[in-house]
Amino acid sequence: MNQQTLTFSQELAAYRNSLYFFALSFTHDVEDANDLVQDTIVKALRYSDLFKEGTNFKAWLYTILRNTFINDFRRNARSSKVFTVSEEITSAQLSKSAYTNQGENKFMMDDIQCALRNLQADYRVPFLRYFEGYKYQEIAEELNIPIGTVKTRIHFARNILKKQLKMYKDTLRNAS
Repeated sequence: MNQQTLTFSQELAAYRNSLYFFALSFTHDVEDANDLVQDTIVKALRYSDLFKEGTNFKAWLYTILRNTFINDFRRNARSSKVFTVSEEITSAQLSKSAYTNQGENKFMMDDIQCALRNLQADYRVPFLRYFEGYKYQEIAEELNIPIGTVKTRIHFARNILKKQLKMYKDTLRNAS
């Protein structure tokens, strides 16, 4: 170890306590402050050749410490946005997740198809046409019945389906 490196290390050691209190003002935690001081000292030693003789050594160290704290804070803030911890996952959170239970969906679709098949044709056909996007007038013309009858049949079909599929009421409401 040459004389210049020894002098640099001694001067660095002389500022350790003031660095610690400065770090504590940022972290408010003893262990985090010690870690921050250690990181600062390692960086100061690594980049000692960048220190210009005759400038304020203490200010240079404080700048390294402050920048290290800011960079660590930003890095931790980004990672805390990515990972969130939840003690309990509610059923509402599960139902809105990207992956739903495909088996449950199959049962639901089978029940919907069965309920539609059980509707009288007079109710099923106008309801399905309306569900496919046809307007009341178009359905009335296709089936050759008054528009009021179309509206009534669709209304009755909805009510029958609601009664038969009431077990899925909460599931369908949460999905939308």
